[in-house]
Order: sequence, then C-alpha cells, then structure tokens
Amino acid sequence: MKYGIAIFPSKKLQDLANSYRKRYDPHYSLIPPHLTLKEPAEAKEEEMDEIVRTLSKTAAKCKPFNLNILKVSTFQPVNNVIYLKAEHNSELDRLHNQLYQDLKAEASYAFVPHITVAQNLSDDEHSDVYGQMSMLDLRHEEVIDRFHLLYQLENGSWTVYETFKLEKGQ
Repeated sequence: MKYGIAIFPSKKLQDLANSYRKRYDPHYSLIPPHLTLKEPAEAKEEEMDEIVRTLSKTAAKCKPFNLNILKVSTFQPVNNVIYLKAEHNSELDRLHNQLYQDLKAEASYAFVPHITVAQNLSDDEHSDVYGQMSMLDLRHEEVIDRFHLLYQLENGSWTVYETFKLEKGQ
C-alpha cells in the first residue's frame, strides 16, 4: 500500500486553496489541500502497526508550530506547479527531519513546505495563473498541532489512516 504523511490546514486555508485547485489541480478530488511532510512510499499492510508506533513517538518529540503562508510561488522551470509557500520555521523543519530519521527514509527532494494549488499546466496557462495569483495579498497564520498518516485507495484518492497530535517535545 502507498502511504504518505501530511498536514491538513484549517478550513479557511483549505477553502482558499480549493478555490484554485478545483480548476487548476487534477488531484482536486483525490486529496484535500495539504502540506506534505513525507513523500509517498510503499509499505506492506503488516508494516503499518510499526509505522503507527514510530509516528506516535515522533509526535511526542515535536511541538505544535505556527504555519505562516505569505505568498504564492512556483517550481518553474522544473515543473509548472503553483503553490502557497509556507515559511520555514524550526519546529516544522524539525518535524520533517524527525519523520525521515525515525522512519529510516531519505528524502528525494529538498523540503519546500507548500500547499499545491495548480499543477500540470501548460506554459501559457501557468504564466497566466501565476501572474494573477502572485498579486494576491496572502497573509495567513495558524497553529498546527497534528499530522496525519494517509494511505492511497485503489481509485487513487487518499484517506487518513491515523492522526497524531504533536506533544510538548523534549
């Protein structure tokens, strides 16, 4: 089974992201707006109990943190993805790094905390949408106190396997 680890932001931020995703993100119906903490990986069903135990320990080591969204950005020229850029902070970075360390995994990419709002766009469409969105005055802050272990269903959609509340940390 394919699993991943993500944060779901508040309804207010999800509504903002979805106002663009429903038109510009083909994954709109497969998963709510989210910030990926650990990229998807494969695991056997019998391994999930151990993953849950590991993630419980990770959650106990990490503190809740502020998620700050300040602007729209893009991964172009690598790909035509437009996203809400989350500001790095020590607790978010610590959680991301701790997840990979505790799960004995290696990240394929540098960690760029973000919430995707558009992808698989043509060059012209990317330019138009990014031009419009980059003028938005985005200032959003919220406290994140949990993360979610997700798994992918046969139809490609993702659902929550378990939720982990961030503790006080060590």
